[in-house]
Amino acid sequence: MKRILFSFLLAGVLSASQAQVKIPAASPAQTIKQDFGLGTLEWSYSRPSLKGRRLYADLAPAGKLWRTGANGATTLTVSDEIIVGGKTIPAGKYGLLTIPGQKSWTVILTQQTDVTSDPTAYKEADDVVRIQVTPVTTKTNTETFTIQLANVTPTTADLQLSWGNILVPVPIKTELDARIMASIDASMQSDKPAYFQAATYYLENNKDLNKAIGWFAKAAEAQPKAYWIQYQYAKALAKTGRKKEARAAAEASMQLAKENHNDDYVRNNQKLIATL
Repeated sequence: MKRILFSFLLAGVLSASQAQVKIPAASPAQTIKQDFGLGTLEWSYSRPSLKGRRLYADLAPAGKLWRTGANGATTLTVSDEIIVGGKTIPAGKYGLLTIPGQKSWTVILTQQTDVTSDPTAYKEADDVVRIQVTPVTTKTNTETFTIQLANVTPTTADLQLSWGNILVPVPIKTELDARIMASIDASMQSDKPAYFQAATYYLENNKDLNKAIGWFAKAAEAQPKAYWIQYQYAKALAKTGRKKEARAAAEASMQLAKENHNDDYVRNNQKLIATL
């Protein structure tokens, strides 16, 4: 009886120890969050590797719905509205599905966030947007499936799907100008106008530079030791052909930058002065 009891106890110990064994996932999960526009984009997926297999034949068959990753569903969460394929996508969490193809990929954002390996669970009626994207053949080989945001500007970016020597760029954009201009107008009516931010936006987006220069002047007056303000002020003056004033602002910025041990701004001002 004791021998039987010992055998049961030993089996229990072995079972418990085996349950604690961990090995790396064949397709490790990844979640990435990145600022974009006035919000963020976050995508979560699992990353399979080629391991000598063929992309279209073995892993993401052409013409068939693919979860765009492995294991669980691939999702894209947006905190502020974006535009994909000419359609405005409200803030929310969406499933990211694809139908691979040699000449064209179908990229789908769906309200379904639980579509995995069973294509019968997918309902086309829940599509939020569906677009066709031409795949690009690359010179480099991506062994592990990768989703990344590339070619990022304040209002545009490419959500890139890369695997093997195939790259699928999904263009994304956001409309900000009207919202930012309204925000600037409201700020200028407030007790504490955001002169520097407003002037910088005008400068970087080719708006009324004379108005921007006036705002930079007020920002510099309020913060006389802010070398970054003086630098942008100098750029705006230079852009309107007021070279003498631009040089004076750049020299003031450079001196302040030296006092604050900021070599980047020293170099930036030196380059600007060289063009005047």
